[in-house]
Amino acid sequence: MLLIPCPWCGERDEVEFRCGGQAHVAYPAEPTALSDEAWRDYLFVRDNPRGWFSERWCHAAGCRRWFHVLRHTVTHEVRGGYRMGERAPVTPS
Repeated sequence: MLLIPCPWCGERDEVEFRCGGQAHVAYPAEPTALSDEAWRDYLFVRDNPRGWFSERWCHAAGCRRWFHVLRHTVTHEVRGGYRMGERAPVTPS
């Protein structure tokens, strides 16, 4: 089981949270100008790296706030949680 560090509530078991996928996905600047393929890419195509990855999480059984978590996709090590608008924690090499 993962321990997810909520920036407001502290570390809690992952069963209290819901993952919202990749973090830092920017909304299109001109959504009405996008083709169907561009919309498909925005809605469904996400990075799938091997290594450190920023994800959006919601503390559904706690404060109900959204935040980001930096997690290693192979080892599931969590580097830290940070609020929307903050910078991600530094990752090791």
